[in-house]
Amino acid sequence: MKSNVLFICVHNSARSQMAEAWLNQICGDSFAAESAGLEPGTLNPLVVEAMQEVGIDISNKETRAVFDVFKSGKLFGHVITVCDETSAERCPIFPGVTKRLHWSFRDPSALIGTHEEKMAGVREIRDEIREKIEVWCAEIRSL
Repeated sequence: MKSNVLFICVHNSARSQMAEAWLNQICGDSFAAESAGLEPGTLNPLVVEAMQEVGIDISNKETRAVFDVFKSGKLFGHVITVCDETSAERCPIFPGVTKRLHWSFRDPSALIGTHEEKMAGVREIRDEIREKIEVWCAEIRSL
């Protein structure tokens, strides 16, 4: 049976969406990933573009509120916050009996510069998230 994993960040517009997509692609046989945010925003178009470059389409994904996920009563084996350290205090705590992890990734919405400069930053973050998920998935599977 698959273990449910919830990725949380502030707006559910970038990091948590990428983490959800990567986990479902890399470890979808073991996990069912979802994502949510404290203050759901709109999907970051740079993140959609960066994920399309690696063959993952998240363009139709909705942003969701953590509170709505909590109210649904669904249980999660792992809740992983993916806020950066400066936003960590705003990262929500998801109640319930679950393993909580915090993985700090830079916020794509905070990147500045030209479109290409911002895309380069988003690609770095995307690849860091993929790497973290590959390592974590391998560790979990080896237990």
